[in-house]
Amino acid sequence: MTLWNGVLPFYPQSRHAAGFSVPLLIVILVFLVLAASFLLILPGIRGNSRWFWLVRVLLSLFIGAETVALHFSAAWSVGRVSTNTSYKAFSTARVQAHIGLHVGLDGINITLTGTPVQQLNETIDYNEFFPWRFGENYAAKYAEALEKGLPDPILYLAEKFTPSSPCGLHRQYRLAGHYAKATLWMAFCLWVVSNVLLSMPAPVYGGLGLLLTGAFELFSVFAFATISNVPLCPLHLGSSALITHYGAAFWVTLATGILCLLLGGAVVSLHYARLSALRTFLDQSVKDYGSPAKGSSPLILKNPLHKQFGASDLTISTKL
Repeated sequence: MTLWNGVLPFYPQSRHAAGFSVPLLIVILVFLVLAASFLLILPGIRGNSRWFWLVRVLLSLFIGAETVALHFSAAWSVGRVSTNTSYKAFSTARVQAHIGLHVGLDGINITLTGTPVQQLNETIDYNEFFPWRFGENYAAKYAEALEKGLPDPILYLAEKFTPSSPCGLHRQYRLAGHYAKATLWMAFCLWVVSNVLLSMPAPVYGGLGLLLTGAFELFSVFAFATISNVPLCPLHLGSSALITHYGAAFWVTLATGILCLLLGGAVVSLHYARLSALRTFLDQSVKDYGSPAKGSSPLILKNPLHKQFGASDLTISTKL
């Protein structure tokens, strides 16, 4: 190992933290474009139904965007600590830094940010991703990090999640992430189906679709929560310990699942208790439900062919 422009041990340049997850940004932009497109046509909707459509569409887009975006979030389980720790292998130099661990469904992100950022004549600002999704080899990624000579705190945390680590974190987190992703994709498919059914004459089935969407959202939360079965593995960095807890993605998914259950339950309840209120909210016409509107009476028209062919009279519902 040799010096390279003053960076130890052989890093060609300092690593800088990634600003944002590109897939996550794409998902958010797509749903923002859909929301903006709807807001442009909103003034063309007349009457109070305009506000009913606003609530319906924005709520639906929020649920869909959240379900897709959280696949790419690294905030399912997070931990952060500030400590004074060793920096590089084969060096006694120590740095003061913030160290963060962000566990997602596809892998882990480990961040290292110096306080201040400029220490030891270099910029200490790292963000390293170690994947365990299908088709990725976590052990190979860790070996590559060793060859690059990443800072000690990053290698220490990454080593705890290797398949050979006695902590057993890799298998449990990897399986939890796979099951959570599968149930989230199922929730997204049911969200699409429920939107279609809510636009049909029988919205009760759309309400049932929302109930199933919420159920699968909660299944993903429960699947990821199985990481609590992993024995506590201490993560000591310098004189401090890093403790993880459920992150924003976990709680947002839980809240969205509960929201879907409430919305689905409301639709089903209104279908049987207050059909007219549900019909008003969904902005569906009376004829969609196959029943005459209030204020109408049946008008019997004589069929001129009745005497010749014995055909029955025709009954038509008309406005008084």
